[in-house]
Amino acid sequence: QVQPVESGGGLVQAGGSLRLSCAASGRTFSRYAMAWFRQAPGKEREFVAGINWTGRTPYYGDSVKGRFTISRDNAKNTVYLQMNSLKPEDTGVYYCAAGRAPYGLGSGRDDFGSWGQGTQVTVSS
Repeated sequence: QVQPVESGGGLVQAGGSLRLSCAASGRTFSRYAMAWFRQAPGKEREFVAGINWTGRTPYYGDSVKGRFTISRDNAKNTVYLQMNSLKPEDTGVYYCAAGRAPYGLGSGRDDFGSWGQGTQVTVSS
């Protein structure tokens, strides 16, 4: 079982950058795809970015392509989300999630079985 814990959120001006980290417990971290989702007030939780178990296959939601970069360090059981050129519409609670099954891949909420508590990102205009 992989249990994620997010950190790195905060307040930033539009155009700025933030890096989120997700430290995951569990010896089998390297077998699971990991992803970031976000949820703005009054909106559905949205897929942001995902990465397969090796780290060689990152993939992104359309709204963040070219601005965000997901990466992972399996030796440190950590996933990162580098967010550049931030916009006010990027504001929300960002959640880290671990794949529901080993070696799986997906971008839907049901593809991920373990979730962190979330970290707030606020982008001011």
